[in-house]
Amino acid sequence: MDFSKNAVEKKLKDNKTNSRKYFNKVIVWVLKIVLVAVILLTIFGLSAGVGVFMGIIDNTPEISMESIVPMGYATTVYNAKGQLTDTLVMEGSNRAEVTYDELPQDLIDAFVAIEDSRFWEHNGIDTRAIFRAAKGVLTGNSEGGGSTITQQLIKNNVFNGGFEKSFGEKLERKFQEQYLAVELEKVMDKKLILTNYLNTINLGNNSLGVKVAAKRYFDKDVSELTLSECAVIAGITQNPSKLNPITGKEKNAEKREVILQYMEDQGYISEEERLEALEDPVYDRIQNVDIVSKENIKTYSYFTDELVDQVTQVLKDEFGYTDTQAHNMLYSGGLSIYTTQDPDIQEIVDSEVNNPDNYVSSKYAIQYRLSVKDKHGETSHYSEKTMKEWAKVNDKTFITLYETEEEAKAAVDEYRDSIVGEDDEVVGESLVTTLEPQVSFVIMDHTTGYVKAISGGRGTKKASLTLNRATNSLRQPGSTFKVISAFGPAIDACGATLATVYYDAPYTVGSKTFRNWYSSGYAGWCNIRDGIVYSMNIIAVRCLIETVGPELAIDYCRRLGITTLTDSDYNAATALGGITLGVSNLELTGAYAAIANNGKYIKPKFFTKILDHNGKVIYEVKKEPVQVFNESTAFLLTDAMKDSMLPKRLYTSDEMSVNSTSTAAHLDGMSCAGKSGTTTNSFDIWFAGFTPYYTATVWAGYDNNENTLSGQTSFHKQIWKNIMTRVHEGLEDPGFPVPESVTRATVCRKSGFIPTDYCALDTRGNPSYTEYFAIGTEPHNICNHHTETGIIVPDESEYTDDLTYIPPEPETETVDPFDAEGYGPGFVAPRAPKEPEQFTGPGLVEPPPPD
Repeated sequence: MDFSKNAVEKKLKDNKTNSRKYFNKVIVWVLKIVLVAVILLTIFGLSAGVGVFMGIIDNTPEISMESIVPMGYATTVYNAKGQLTDTLVMEGSNRAEVTYDELPQDLIDAFVAIEDSRFWEHNGIDTRAIFRAAKGVLTGNSEGGGSTITQQLIKNNVFNGGFEKSFGEKLERKFQEQYLAVELEKVMDKKLILTNYLNTINLGNNSLGVKVAAKRYFDKDVSELTLSECAVIAGITQNPSKLNPITGKEKNAEKREVILQYMEDQGYISEEERLEALEDPVYDRIQNVDIVSKENIKTYSYFTDELVDQVTQVLKDEFGYTDTQAHNMLYSGGLSIYTTQDPDIQEIVDSEVNNPDNYVSSKYAIQYRLSVKDKHGETSHYSEKTMKEWAKVNDKTFITLYETEEEAKAAVDEYRDSIVGEDDEVVGESLVTTLEPQVSFVIMDHTTGYVKAISGGRGTKKASLTLNRATNSLRQPGSTFKVISAFGPAIDACGATLATVYYDAPYTVGSKTFRNWYSSGYAGWCNIRDGIVYSMNIIAVRCLIETVGPELAIDYCRRLGITTLTDSDYNAATALGGITLGVSNLELTGAYAAIANNGKYIKPKFFTKILDHNGKVIYEVKKEPVQVFNESTAFLLTDAMKDSMLPKRLYTSDEMSVNSTSTAAHLDGMSCAGKSGTTTNSFDIWFAGFTPYYTATVWAGYDNNENTLSGQTSFHKQIWKNIMTRVHEGLEDPGFPVPESVTRATVCRKSGFIPTDYCALDTRGNPSYTEYFAIGTEPHNICNHHTETGIIVPDESEYTDDLTYIPPEPETETVDPFDAEGYGPGFVAPRAPKEPEQFTGPGLVEPPPPD
């Protein structure tokens, strides 16, 4: 072998060359492997990225023309003349829709300039804005967001504002938002996108959308906004809590200046227009509008209070909504509700109910609540009831009714000062004063069931959905119940007539002895017409017990819309309105309206139709009358109640008499009929009546029976008269036409039958008169009460309880009304007669025959 120096060097050189070649090969292979790995990883990463992106897109919510528009609109209420009366709204739904044509150009330009300068050019996303926003995030020097107006619309209406918990969720939403923005702009016009956006945005102070904001801040329609005002509104949306022009005036002013500069830079306005707008004292106007707005915070009227209840019930009954769903739909569904309220009649009712000249006296009742925490942390509660106990212990006079509100407050202050010590803390206190006596009034068109106006009380209404004395306050109805529980059913279903007689004398049913409301004695035989005209208790009770029966009486009342009767009301006292729970003014008005409407009952209605946010009728009220009384019965009751409003007198002895009960309510120049009602101790006084046009009922009393109305039992009738007189101004009087089913006949008032010569012997006046009858019920029998020597008087009736009548064996039976020997329709045969009474007892002054 050659081991020479040259050979060895050559050998080493060859080895190095081979090593380098081998190393290079390894490097190449490593690089290839790395390159392949990078390619594979890139492909995998891209695939994964595409997969993730596609997954995000697949999870993107679907959008439609319906889902992109804002939700949560205020409900609007319109009266019978189509005038807006109320807006029903809750937090998050105070929104009113505006169309693109209503938007002033300056408002459009202001929003585009500050929110999305390339809005009219891009396809839903703005890449320049996205890179600008990304640069701001990386450098910490933000130059604005990257979302377009289209994206903001989707964020608000599809993603409910975009409140994510993590960055990943926010990034996912951003991708979806951008994708949907591009898709939306393929199918929706730019103008419509901008309109939906301007209807959606939160503009502070519970103002959603530019239309509500224009009204809230400037008290004007959005179409009337000036350039300066447009810039103010456009400056709110990025941070409504800090930039609203009421509480964030300085920040909003800075933003307004920026917007005006942007508008000039983008060619929407000139420099002169910008400078002129900056000189506008716009924030002074906003503050003035805000002051007036707060002073005029509107409380729902009593009519709207009841409307809310009725619409809520319809949404539950007709659409199966729960209470919560019905509430949300009513206050944020953007409904349009058209009511039956007549603004002219409502104004008349309000003015008369609140006219102090219509009241004999006015005082103030108090409702007081005080909560005090002592130094030991224990809380005690006090009220006007504990105030009464305190006054008694301290030998002070406790007054339930005060002459003035100041006097009431002074009394409460004295009581509070005696309770609260130096170490005590008042944690709650309220004092509510209520004008007394109170009044409620309801007036409705009985032919349609439409309630035209109501008043739930006199004095200032201080809150919405409070005590409504017209609709949800139950009071004893008194003698107004005689007509619907006793006399009406007797005539309609039991063969009685207005001439049917009952004996007026003290009357005992079970352990209860009934007497008349007046103290001038008793009138002997009296008929149903007398019972109505003079509001005779005995006649009504005997009619219910002897002719109608409690079951039928209750049945008729319920068919007339009285829903508050209970099982304990099957008794004689129901004839006089002595019922367990009482009635509402609204339901009593509805019952009398049925009489005025020829016997057809229509449930009182406060609205005619409901439209959804798109203007589609979703519910329309139907009249659905129910024939409760025959037309003839309704007329007979009407004619008798018409008499009760005329001056008439019933003699209960030669010296004493009682007058008709409703003359104070009589209308001049308009036919009217009605019935008064007064409860024990005059705690409640009523008058329910009607004309050919309207039915109306008035109630008066003290809310908590703090006092009685003794000696003041006519002022409510004067209120009824004043209201109805004004309501009927200019209307012709068609009268109450006599239906074809009614005829007339001359009868004896003391028996209800055909008069005889003996009837004419009554020395206190001829008891014969002409009466109306339903055809087929007129008498065919002769008077059996007058004899040659006087009037036959029946034995006292005997009862064991309120429901079961056990008469003695009669000497004469009730027979067929057409039997010449009988007593006629509706007559309960007299018991064994006593000796004839001479003409020294009660008698009657003959009224003129019916018209």
